[in-house]
Amino acid sequence: MLHSVDPKQLNENVFSLIGDKWMLITAGNGEQCNTMTASWGGLGVIWGAPAAICYIRPQRYTKEFVDREEYFTLTFFGEEWRKALSLCGSKSGRDTDKVKECGFTVKTAACGAPYFEEAELVLVCRKRFAQDMDPASIPQDIKEKWYPNQDYHTMYIGEIVEALKK
Repeated sequence: MLHSVDPKQLNENVFSLIGDKWMLITAGNGEQCNTMTASWGGLGVIWGAPAAICYIRPQRYTKEFVDREEYFTLTFFGEEWRKALSLCGSKSGRDTDKVKECGFTVKTAACGAPYFEEAELVLVCRKRFAQDMDPASIPQDIKEKWYPNQDYHTMYIGEIVEALKK
């Protein structure tokens, strides 16, 4: 069962949480949402509030939901959900009902943003900023390694308005 906690009380290692364990970026509502696996992002403070940063490539279906909605969630799971996270990172919600296929139970935060009951940690974020990456500002070696298709990410900054923890 998830319960509300003060984001300032979280003590997880953010590098391991995002980079090693991965997260799901989810947006939409209780009836229709989409989710994707991400291993790039960050947590910190901006504009005087706890914040999360995530990155989404333009071809990802989830991007349409994040762009449309005011809120999105970042959801973190235990290792037993690794296969589900792999599926959410390899299949498109345009073609597959990933939520159903993974066996996730959709819940909604007070603001209406969807998250999954099976999570260990959920960060509910109010979208405060979005900007496409400028290829001219990206070093050539990074472009060669990470952007051979020139599909540069959009960066999102979300104010963490609620944290839910198991």
